[in-house]
Amino acid sequence: MKILKTKIKDLLIIEQKNNFDTRGSLRETFRKKILKKNFIFEYCTTSKNNALRGFHFQYKYQQAKYVSVLKGKILDYVIDLRKNSKTFGKTFKIILSDKNCLSLYIPEGFAHAYYSFEKINIVYYKLTNYYKPKFEDGINLMDKTLKINWPKKKFNISKKDKNLQSFKNFCKNHKFL
Repeated sequence: MKILKTKIKDLLIIEQKNNFDTRGSLRETFRKKILKKNFIFEYCTTSKNNALRGFHFQYKYQQAKYVSVLKGKILDYVIDLRKNSKTFGKTFKIILSDKNCLSLYIPEGFAHAYYSFEKINIVYYKLTNYYKPKFEDGINLMDKTLKINWPKKKFNISKKDKNLQSFKNFCKNHKFL
């Protein structure tokens, strides 16, 4: 495992190695000695082709996330929402897949979203805090001010995600995380 820095402070890419033989593969996805974070909660999502999820965050009981794709391929996006961050409001994108063996460490104070490319996509998360739906909010995936070019024009999006606030309203309602 190797940690790669991004242009956004504390947002990290973790490069892993897939070891193949005739039976299949073995991939080390996490080592506490390398990524010294205190993860206390884990979950896994499955998403079908053309599914779009996000931008989600918890404004109280914030969570740092470690995102890995066990099967499939996603376009992963984050928005920096941290107070006093030099990159506040900036986005970062990366392709995560079972083939490229990359994971993304997302610090507290970011909104997270992803688009699913393949028929079935399995995304595995490690988190530093528990999921508290009462304190969850988000930013609309289609907000033009974010200047995001999603791979397609029509998606499978939940009703909840379609109705999330704009970035401008986030700035009014929360100011920052």
